[in-house]
Amino acid sequence: MEQRIDKCVLPNGMVVLGEPMPGVESVAFDFMLPAGAAWMPLGYGGAANVISEWIFRGAGSRDSRQLGDALDGLGLQRSTSIGSSHVYIGAALESSNLAQALALHADVILNPHLSDEQFEPARQLIIEELQSLDDEPRQRVSIELKKRFYPDPLGRSNMGELDDLQGLTAAKTRKLAKTYLDVQQIVLAVAGKYDFDAVCRQIESVFGPQRANLLSAIGIGARGPKYTHIPHDGAQVHIGLMTPTARFSDEAYYDAHLAVSVLSGGMSSRLFTEVREKRGLCYAVGARYHSLREAAGIACYAGASPDKAQETYDVILGEFNRLAEGISEEEMARAKIGLKSSVILQSESSSSRAGAIGGDYDMLGRVRTLDEVKQRIDETSVESVLGFLRSHPFRDFTVVTIGPKEVRV
Repeated sequence: MEQRIDKCVLPNGMVVLGEPMPGVESVAFDFMLPAGAAWMPLGYGGAANVISEWIFRGAGSRDSRQLGDALDGLGLQRSTSIGSSHVYIGAALESSNLAQALALHADVILNPHLSDEQFEPARQLIIEELQSLDDEPRQRVSIELKKRFYPDPLGRSNMGELDDLQGLTAAKTRKLAKTYLDVQQIVLAVAGKYDFDAVCRQIESVFGPQRANLLSAIGIGARGPKYTHIPHDGAQVHIGLMTPTARFSDEAYYDAHLAVSVLSGGMSSRLFTEVREKRGLCYAVGARYHSLREAAGIACYAGASPDKAQETYDVILGEFNRLAEGISEEEMARAKIGLKSSVILQSESSSSRAGAIGGDYDMLGRVRTLDEVKQRIDETSVESVLGFLRSHPFRDFTVVTIGPKEVRV
């Protein structure tokens, strides 16, 4: 069956996207609000996270308890996340409750109470989440790596900075919320079982015809230092490294993504085999592709004992560099199968599809069909991947380590 992508642009500038999924009774949606970590002013790190929590503590005619009960009464699985450019709020639920769920979320966006008494619990929750990173060095190394790899403010932590969070006040954060939640750049993505015309009519009615002021572009600054070590009293050295690659919107995106799959696409991948299996240097090692609209990178993580940390780093760097020397047809076939399998699995989840079509539109200005993605994967070859690697060698690494010992970079 041919895949269909629905789209309407409302008079107020909002974009509504949809992908019907025959045979499912569920529906998922994501509101993409241009209020991500990179949009927050200097000194307000974590404000986006606080806002995403605060707006659910009372909205419209409902106080915090009543709003929570109304959302829970619809049986929805809520989702909220903070990205560099956007705050994502949405849910997955049984399709007959979609109109009610959209109405509640519209109230949260347009009419949050943002009361003084609910600010401190929201702020304290985010502070506690940030402080929990002391016990999660693997997650922390990823956050610190992106902060230094991407030019400021694109890589700012979506969890925020402790000093900034402690300095936030209800008045300051309320002003930010009203600025970044009332703009025409909002995108709503829906996937599953729905009536698209009904969704568009409802959203247009609720959000109104007025166009809000456009936000100015994010000013891009400098990247961070090439190597940072963060002392931590633990049994392992957590190593993170990241190197630039093709962006999601670039023609070479599929070559870059398949190169990552050869490096770290499973138990037969280069990193797993060379670092873990042959040498026994570490228990966990892996690389993944990551892209923002403006830049992209291949990020790698490994956790090793202090006496093996230097060798672990050296071998990982060697595998990155060795990739351009040659890739077998067998490796390419496995990488393609793995990548297409992830596409197929994603196509069966309404939540995944809602996120994917919203992400495509943000990055590309259009939505890719699943057939297009699979075709582009099939068209990629050993020669095209090697050509990309040779013309874009891995030379510019950003490295972060957390643990009791540094490595030589």
